[in-house]
Amino acid sequence: MALAQYQRGLEPRPANHQPLTPIGFLERAASVFPDQLAIVHGAVRRDYASFYARARALGSALAARGLARGDTVSVLLPNTPAMLECHYGVPMCGAVLHAINTRLDAATIAFQLDHALSQLVIVDVEYWGLFQQALSLCESRPAVVLCDDPEYDGPRASLPTGAGAPLDYEALLAMGDPSYDWLRPTDEWDAISINYTSGTTGDPKGVVSHHRGAYLLAQGNALTTGMQKHAVYLWTLPMFHCNGWCFPWTL
Repeated sequence: MALAQYQRGLEPRPANHQPLTPIGFLERAASVFPDQLAIVHGAVRRDYASFYARARALGSALAARGLARGDTVSVLLPNTPAMLECHYGVPMCGAVLHAINTRLDAATIAFQLDHALSQLVIVDVEYWGLFQQALSLCESRPAVVLCDDPEYDGPRASLPTGAGAPLDYEALLAMGDPSYDWLRPTDEWDAISINYTSGTTGDPKGVVSHHRGAYLLAQGNALTTGMQKHAVYLWTLPMFHCNGWCFPWTL
């Protein structure tokens, strides 16, 4: 009976509870420090207001293409602004982010695309040839978006043109709403990402992270490393590796 008196009328409600999600970190940064420099990539300079707007546009565009809660969006990207935007924009529409290890062979990537039930893949031009090989080996036929990183100056595979060409990443964002009222998780246990082992002893194993876990690890990173306010972080760890140990959300 003593416990019951602290439960009556004190149930979780919007005024006192919302599921934890690391997407809220970017929302706050854009609100409190909109003009603070957020991303440096070659000649690209973006502040938090722009970063947030582009992530929301991505989430909106994905939702408009039918991506919804629990759907999988795969990405085959290096450490670029687009990869950071995907860490926010994909879960903003309720979808689950699948960041593919760019160092894997085509057969292993094909297995992941099938196993994760990928419905859309965002591919950097650097890995277009590898992706085409993987696509020829898998059963799934996801929609494809091609991202052309202006900093990439290496060899390029022949890119399709005309009616069969994949949608351009920037064109996808242009279709979205930068003021998109993004979807918060209905439960902080909802999946935010799926990552795979490299498959050295068999087929890769998928490991799912939830919004709560990503939120807590992101905060723990800042505490453990003693990260100071407005720290400048030089990125080295691949973001496909355990979602960069959640540092894309920490920052």
